[in-house]
Amino acid sequence: MFLMKLRMSCLLLLACTTKQSAEAASFIYSGCSPNKYDPITPFQNHLSSLLTSLVSGASLATYNSYTSGDDSGSPPGMAAYGLYQCRNDLSAGDCSACVQSAVSQLGLVCPGSFAASLQLDGCFVRYSNEDFLGKPDTTMVYRKCSTITSGDEAFFQRRDDVLADLQNGVSFRVSSSGTVQGVVQCLGDLSGADCSACLSQAAGQLKNACGSALAADVYLAQCYARYWASGHYFHTSADYTDGDDDIGRTVAIIVGILAGLVLVVVFLSFLKRACKFSDPHLLLLDFLFFGSHG
Repeated sequence: MFLMKLRMSCLLLLACTTKQSAEAASFIYSGCSPNKYDPITPFQNHLSSLLTSLVSGASLATYNSYTSGDDSGSPPGMAAYGLYQCRNDLSAGDCSACVQSAVSQLGLVCPGSFAASLQLDGCFVRYSNEDFLGKPDTTMVYRKCSTITSGDEAFFQRRDDVLADLQNGVSFRVSSSGTVQGVVQCLGDLSGADCSACLSQAAGQLKNACGSALAADVYLAQCYARYWASGHYFHTSADYTDGDDDIGRTVAIIVGILAGLVLVVVFLSFLKRACKFSDPHLLLLDFLFFGSHG
């Protein structure tokens, strides 16, 4: 009985951890510069070094920025500048996994681009051959509005209360009022004043662009804001309207297939090594996936 409970606890822990990691890796948007670099230029080496730093840094902190190379040489524009940002409520392991996933997807979505950015639900990565670090930018890059709406004045009041509470310059904040919840985050290098200004503009975009939507996301270049009514946080893309989500769907399909295969292997490996089952069906799966019974 004790061993059965232990095995169930192992499975539940794995399921919860896997679900949180999968949600953090959900694709939101990407952007790629049309300008492409020559693979034999120094920029490729600088970019490779930069992306390695982003991945390694994510296990230590939720935000960091890096520079690789010197832009004073000839030709100019060969240095690489970049940053990553994880949602503050992610664990170090989930942050690291999210950034690693985002960096991998950049290679699929923006091959050879001099500048690119990619937003997952749990993290954001960006690089460029131009130094953008620390420079205020409130350009709107993506928004998503639920097609399900409300005409309830009480909902509007609660939504406005949440958005007002979120605009206080704190880099990461969650808030709720009744059945409405919200979350905002600014990039880690923004000052309190710049963060407040960015969030104020994001909140205005949420109300003006999404109107009476029961859930909405707005991503500016250096901050994002999101609100949702209870029961309307996670939906398929069919429940939202946005400008251009074809890339997102394509990447989501590719990454989803790869992630699904990885999760199957991880799950079976977990059953084999951690919970030590001896069921003959699992032994057969063990043979098919791992090639041994050791």
